[in-house]
Amino acid sequence: MYKRFFFRYSLFTFFFIALITVCNFCSAQVTADSTSKDSVLVKQIEEQMKVSSASVPQQTRSTLSFNPDIGVIGDFRGSYISRGKKNLDFFLNETEVSLQAAVDPYIRADFFLSFARNPETGNYGVEVEEGYLTTLSLPARLQLKAGRFRSAIGRINPVHPHALPFIDLPNAYVNYFGEEGLKDEGISLSWLLPTNSFYQEIVFQATSGFSESPAFSRSQGNRLLYVSHLKNFFTLSDNASLELGVTGISGPNDSARVTNMAAADLTYKWKPIQLNTYHSLTWQSEFYFNHANLMDNYSINSFGMYSFIQYQLAKRWFLTGRYDYSQRPYDKTVKENAFSLTAGWYATEFSKLEFETKTTDDNIDKRFYQGWLRWIFVIGAHGAHQY
Repeated sequence: MYKRFFFRYSLFTFFFIALITVCNFCSAQVTADSTSKDSVLVKQIEEQMKVSSASVPQQTRSTLSFNPDIGVIGDFRGSYISRGKKNLDFFLNETEVSLQAAVDPYIRADFFLSFARNPETGNYGVEVEEGYLTTLSLPARLQLKAGRFRSAIGRINPVHPHALPFIDLPNAYVNYFGEEGLKDEGISLSWLLPTNSFYQEIVFQATSGFSESPAFSRSQGNRLLYVSHLKNFFTLSDNASLELGVTGISGPNDSARVTNMAAADLTYKWKPIQLNTYHSLTWQSEFYFNHANLMDNYSINSFGMYSFIQYQLAKRWFLTGRYDYSQRPYDKTVKENAFSLTAGWYATEFSKLEFETKTTDDNIDKRFYQGWLRWIFVIGAHGAHQY
């Protein structure tokens, strides 16, 4: 009796423990599955929220601006000259500020302010180097410019000095047009001729007459300075081009009479397609024939020229050799001969470093030597110069 009761009690206890174990196991499984499902659901909701927030367009500020393109160009120099008391000097030669923008669909405006150093006093002054309006939509391939601009004479005068491949200007150019070149207030009309085989352009300009040019002067009366230029550009091959220009100038001089000048420029450029980053060559020359009427039945004819070759040695290195010959516009007995060599390191389109040496000989003084170091740097926007 006692044994039978003990057996039934043990069997009941075993089944009760087994039932509790099974229930606990099932409960744990349900809890784990529920937690896992909840985690997956939360992750899905988070991903949907990210996609939803990314698809909503963000509000941005308008890019429309009425401010002009602004650029600043610095020209720092060191110089040496073998004659005189002060042989060495370091100075900031010029700071140029450019403001350029389209006024409307019909005209654009370009202004260049120059903060330049006076080489005699060392003081700085400001002037409007150029400031003009240019039309954009005249018919018949015409373009009109009005304001203060650099005259269309040859290849050097239309270009700002910091963009030239040498530091000092050719002797003939300085003797006829001055250190600043020929720039004046007036109007300029250009016509692109409808030629198909080559590029051809005619420019006619009428200005008041620049007062600081050795060959020309501002008239006290109604006499203006007239400039006409014919440009012919030929594509010789995929690697080479040739430009031929002819210029005529007529204007008042210091003797209250008229000076007439004929000029010619010739430029050959070689830039191979396969090696254009590392090698190129430019040969450029200009010739000036001057006829100055000084008094009744008395006039002076004079001549000046320069020629340079620039070769690109590597990606950033350029070497330029130049020869100058010049007479004076009012004294053809003075004859100057000069040779110069310039090495340029063009780091980027925003900076370049150049070193130039020059020797000058004339028939009125002994030979002397000069040297320059120039560092050009640009910040902001600055438009490309003409080709």
